[in-house]
Amino acid sequence: MNLAVNSPWALTGLVLTLLPLFNNGMRASPAPWTSLIPADTLSAFVVCCLRLCAVAAIAGLVLGIAGLHRTEQSQERIGHGAHIVLLLDRSSSMDNTFAGRAPNGSDESKATAARRLLTDFVKQRQTDLIGVAEYSTSPLFVMPLTENKNAVQAAIAATATPALGFTHVSKGLGMAISFFEQQPVTGSRIVLLVSDGAAAIDHDSEQKLRLWFKQQQVRLYWIFLRTAGSPGIFDQPEDSRDDNAGAMPELYLHKFFLELGSPYQAYEAESPDALKQAIADINRLENLPMHYVERIPKQDLSAVCYSVAAFLLLILLSVKFFEVKR
Repeated sequence: MNLAVNSPWALTGLVLTLLPLFNNGMRASPAPWTSLIPADTLSAFVVCCLRLCAVAAIAGLVLGIAGLHRTEQSQERIGHGAHIVLLLDRSSSMDNTFAGRAPNGSDESKATAARRLLTDFVKQRQTDLIGVAEYSTSPLFVMPLTENKNAVQAAIAATATPALGFTHVSKGLGMAISFFEQQPVTGSRIVLLVSDGAAAIDHDSEQKLRLWFKQQQVRLYWIFLRTAGSPGIFDQPEDSRDDNAGAMPELYLHKFFLELGSPYQAYEAESPDALKQAIADINRLENLPMHYVERIPKQDLSAVCYSVAAFLLLILLSVKFFEVKR
């Protein structure tokens, strides 16, 4: 049962449970020679039950004072879903709308749309383990992999902070992959990257990311939030002089992801509706069987102990009330 107490010293009070065995709490009445009275099995049974009630009532009070509880437990379950890390771009451009301007009240920013739709996505993924990270100048750890969906939704809401101007996607990806370290491979592992831009990745970082994606068996989804009029991840340069990572970082980041050696799929969203459709598609694709461990939190049993003790004391007081006084 994994039972424990907060105050072990209080268990010394269990010695008091011996008192009802020596005193039944009833007033003794003088009577002539009782050997002439035939044996009363029912009365003996009632007296025994009353003694046991008294023992249990004292034990309940002592265990309640000691802080009886069931310790945290874990239970292996089989469900459908994945282990997902939401990696959110927090560069300053995410605070603009898909039209590339500041929100004016009628249009929401790309970051706001992403938070809203990802919150709905989390609500639908009841058996997933989900973590949250974000990046701009540096990566930021927000929430580890957890099955607590309320905590994940709060973590997504907490990303509504002022953004910074730079985009270091390689550092963000490195942190996202680190979420899977020391975690057993019990199902699909996914990094869901949501960003509206990219940056060139140096050769050393490329080599590290290839190795980490392979070692941790991670699948990558990239939802590119394209601003109106800006180059897309599938566009080819019209001028050969622009065919480089500096001029078209999104295209070259997409090419790098294609060469990762890990499963990868990209989506280009130019509106909140397109973003919603991309998230819905990922929700449909990543619904494979998986093993996961559900944590059952510590459960306080003090109230149960006090309730049982109160009920038994009520019985004893009722019996005492009906005692015949002579």
